[in-house]
Amino acid sequence: MAFCPNCGAQVTAGSFCQNCGTPVAGGTAPAGAGATYVPPATPVTASGLTDNVASALCYLFGLVTGIIFLLIAPYNQNKTVRFHAFQSIFMHVGIIILWILYTMTSFLTHGIGFLLFPLFSLLVIALWLYMMFSAYNNKKVKLPIVGDLAEKQA
Repeated sequence: MAFCPNCGAQVTAGSFCQNCGTPVAGGTAPAGAGATYVPPATPVTASGLTDNVASALCYLFGLVTGIIFLLIAPYNQNKTVRFHAFQSIFMHVGIIILWILYTMTSFLTHGIGFLLFPLFSLLVIALWLYMMFSAYNNKKVKLPIVGDLAEKQA
C-alpha cells in the first residue's frame, strides 16, 4: 500500500496521487498497525528582513518599533532582534525620564536650563543614529544600564 508524500492520501494505482496530483514512485506504508500518515513538515519561509535590518529598525521609532518587533512572529524568537528591541524600549524610556527631569530642572531655574536644550537634543539624536548604525552593521553595543536589562529580557 503506497501513500502520497505530499498529502498522505492512500495511492492505489498509477504513479500520481489521485488527491493532489503529486508523482508517487511507490511510497511505503506508515509504521505500526492503524497508524495515520503524517506528511513531512513544510519548511518555514523566510521572513523578508535580515537580522541586521530588523535590529536597526527596532530603534527607528523607539518604543513603538521595539514593541512591534517583540510582537511579530519571526522576530520575537530571534535573540539578536529581541535584544535590540528591548534595548530600544529601555533606552527611550530612559530618554523620556531624563527629558522630564531636565524640563523640571529648567523650570526651577527659571528657564536657564533651556539654553542647553539644543545640546541635549543633539546628544539624543546622535545616540539614536549611532545605535541604529551599529545594529545595522551587526555590532552589539550594550548601553551601560539598559543594556544589561535588555540582555536579561532577550
